[in-house]
Amino acid sequence: MQRTPRVSIFTTPHDVARTLARRVAAALRENPRMVLGLPTGRTPLLFYEELVRLHADQDVDFSQATTFNLDEFVGLTAGHAGSYRTFMRRFLFEHVNIDPARTHFLDGAAADLADECERYEDSIAAAGGIDLQILGIGTNGHIGFNEPGPELDARTHKVTLRPETRSSNAALFGGDPASVPTHALSMGMGTILHARTAVLLATGETKAKCVERVVRGPITTTLPASLLQLHPDAELMLDEAAAQELDAPS
Repeated sequence: MQRTPRVSIFTTPHDVARTLARRVAAALRENPRMVLGLPTGRTPLLFYEELVRLHADQDVDFSQATTFNLDEFVGLTAGHAGSYRTFMRRFLFEHVNIDPARTHFLDGAAADLADECERYEDSIAAAGGIDLQILGIGTNGHIGFNEPGPELDARTHKVTLRPETRSSNAALFGGDPASVPTHALSMGMGTILHARTAVLLATGETKAKCVERVVRGPITTTLPASLLQLHPDAELMLDEAAAQELDAPS
């Protein structure tokens, strides 16, 4: 039985991004109606840059693809400069031929957040589920906005953000962690684990200790990314810096 998550190590973050972008491009050629789960944050920026380049240079077609973003801040309208919808438009969607009607986001400004979370789950189900879920990892081991804790929500839900998570997102809010919303909506761990394939990107030495724990266990809600060990088709794509702790003795 093959160990999961699989681990692939590349020399640089650019190598990680190029390899994943080529895989996604090949998957879109094979299945133009692919459903992608997408992250935000610093780590996937190079990946999105590579997708844009492949679209321009090799006519990679996004017109029939469907996307679902992992999370969104509570209280932000779609046009807010710090929203993840704005992030995705800026770094990917405005540069490829994706149909805006096929890009799905959580509405952090919805009047009823519980209903909004249920709507999102229904939308994912109506799309046939997520074929490939791409993930980042926080320095505290969160994926999506599933923060460490004694228990984790299975489905899309409202979450209280930890101070370290707000600090990591401060660049979207003028560099001021205090300006980052205190709450967010996020796909739950069950939603993430139901994707047919999951790929976690991690680059840089600040992610190395979390990565080592994800690979070597134990599975624990205090490190949400460790639940990827339960996924039948999960992969960690790492640069050498993020993988450095894997060389240390267990």
